[in-house]
Amino acid sequence: MAGGWSRDGAVQDQIDSSVADAVAAARSRLRAGTSLLHCEECGEVIPEARRIAVPGVRLCIDCQNEIDINQTKQQLFNRRGSKDSQLR
Repeated sequence: MAGGWSRDGAVQDQIDSSVADAVAAARSRLRAGTSLLHCEECGEVIPEARRIAVPGVRLCIDCQNEIDINQTKQQLFNRRGSKDSQLR
């Protein structure tokens, strides 16, 4: 059943797209191989506890936090839009 200006299945398409974006972001963070001793971005030493906890880690905590924050900011937009924006 379509509601308003949307076609049948539009909500499910939005959900599928959001899930696909989350999976792509997670896969981009996965890297095969061994952990690095120094961060790829800033060159700081990666603590041993982090290397053990996150196999294949390539970034220090600070650099990883920065990347996570930037990815979250990019994903914060309204896929659906408001009815007002659809009327224009």
